[in-house]
Amino acid sequence: MEKNHALLDSLKKLYFQEENGEIGHLESILQKDPNPDSLLKYGQILVDRSLIDSDHLRTYYGYLQLGNAHVLKGELSQGLDFYFQSLAYAEQINYQEGRGKVFLAIADTYSKSENSQNAAIYYGRSIEILRNGNDSLALASGIFNAGDEYLNLGKLDSALLYTEEAKAIFKKINYPIGEAYCFGNLGMINAQKGDNTAAEENLNTAISILEAYNEFYPISVYLEFMSTIYLESGDRARALNYANRSLELANHYGLKDQISNSNLTLSKIFEEAGLPQTALEYYKNHIIYRDSVNNISAVQEMANLRTDYEVSQKQIEVDLLEKEAYIKNLQTKRQKFIIFGAVIGMVLISLLAFVAYRRYLYEKQTKQIIEKEKDRSEKLLLNILPAETAEELKEYGSVKVRQNESVTVLFTDFKNFTATAENISPEQLVRSLDYYFKEFDQICTRNNLEKIKTIGDSYMCAGGLPKENQTHPRDVIIAAKEMMAFVKSKSDDSICAFEMRVGIHTGPVVAGIVGIKKWQYDIWGDTVNIASRMESNSVPGKINLSETTFNLIREEFECEYRGSIDIKNRGTWKMYYLDES
Repeated sequence: MEKNHALLDSLKKLYFQEENGEIGHLESILQKDPNPDSLLKYGQILVDRSLIDSDHLRTYYGYLQLGNAHVLKGELSQGLDFYFQSLAYAEQINYQEGRGKVFLAIADTYSKSENSQNAAIYYGRSIEILRNGNDSLALASGIFNAGDEYLNLGKLDSALLYTEEAKAIFKKINYPIGEAYCFGNLGMINAQKGDNTAAEENLNTAISILEAYNEFYPISVYLEFMSTIYLESGDRARALNYANRSLELANHYGLKDQISNSNLTLSKIFEEAGLPQTALEYYKNHIIYRDSVNNISAVQEMANLRTDYEVSQKQIEVDLLEKEAYIKNLQTKRQKFIIFGAVIGMVLISLLAFVAYRRYLYEKQTKQIIEKEKDRSEKLLLNILPAETAEELKEYGSVKVRQNESVTVLFTDFKNFTATAENISPEQLVRSLDYYFKEFDQICTRNNLEKIKTIGDSYMCAGGLPKENQTHPRDVIIAAKEMMAFVKSKSDDSICAFEMRVGIHTGPVVAGIVGIKKWQYDIWGDTVNIASRMESNSVPGKINLSETTFNLIREEFECEYRGSIDIKNRGTWKMYYLDES
């Protein structure tokens, strides 16, 4: 451990001593540092640097580590947000193994929030990708976790298939702890299928492996589970043995939630054995430790009521002994009273336990609904606003208007759109626009552009915002060429064929969001108006550039000078056609 700390300190010192900081050292820090606060710090540095360099592979990795940091801190919603950003960059560069690892992280997060349905879906997606990669440990972990979720959902056949496959891979790569967890889950599956012999054999195998690696928590869980198996089959002696072993281990290592579970199992054992006083002692311990884990005040209240009831019963017994010699004729009535009081007490306790359990289920379901809706809201917000703008809005409730000194704006427009619209059905028209604009959206994402809006058949996007960069003129030119090529290569006969004009101009803009409802990220300024004029002064099938944009890309792209053209309210401007070949 000290050696790892020394290596980490050395890497951090080396990174900050270098003039620009070797980015490889940054990645090594993220791989070796388990501290979530450090992951947040260095992950953000990696994201910022990779975005400047347009290094999407490292951007993917940086966002993945930021997600890991938030999940380690218990901030599951924030973790999912960063995982989905990491996934977007992995998909942008078609990094399949990266996609598989992100899907696995998303699935693990849903599993932690007890959303087994979503967890199983994302485990499936992860496994599908990782099967074609080289990371056997990640693949085996994904398959095992998928089986675990199917076990939670009660789909035992699917759980069995996944767990057996994961065990085979763990064995092949010589990863005994993974095998142990597989044996443990197989034991629980066997038990639910009614095969107690196989269940005990698999669980004992898991325990023997885990003991060698000092993995005490799962051992305690498996021992308690075996106790439950034998209790249900009527073998109280073996059930008691396993439950005592589980409790002893949990007490020794301070595993509070497992101390609670083991005490509850022992309470059930002694209750079935006809020893209510002993059962009550274990049940009180179960509640005390459950309260220390979950902090549920209602449970503590129930425990106090049970204690009060026990004291009152003891007092009744003492009174009866003192008065027995004097009022023997009342003995029968008092005995009935004791029985009646006991029945009422047990009914009250059962009612309180039922209320506490219903409350627990309600809180659990509410938490899942809130998390799901929060994730859905954040995804919708990111579809409307850039990520940086969305974060600012969530944190401060408003967004500052920003001046961007250099932004490249692109407008497209379809020739004869109005005439075409009059001769086809509205459904076909909308389907055609959706066909083109969906692809335009993907082109914008690939080239680091921000979609601004669509106005009828016109599509508007920009490069260089909300975060300024040096590559926006080139990014927009490449996007324009891809859009034009897509429109010209239309292959679906049910889609309307159009000829498209494109106009591009570079200059300063003001950017921000409009209104307090149905937010829209927008840009304003003369640059926007001139870009629009570049489009309207273009011709179908051509990409028209202003002289400003031409001067920024002339070294890389061939253009044809078309002369000085007068544009409405803006005087005469030199324009250039982009050579698309």
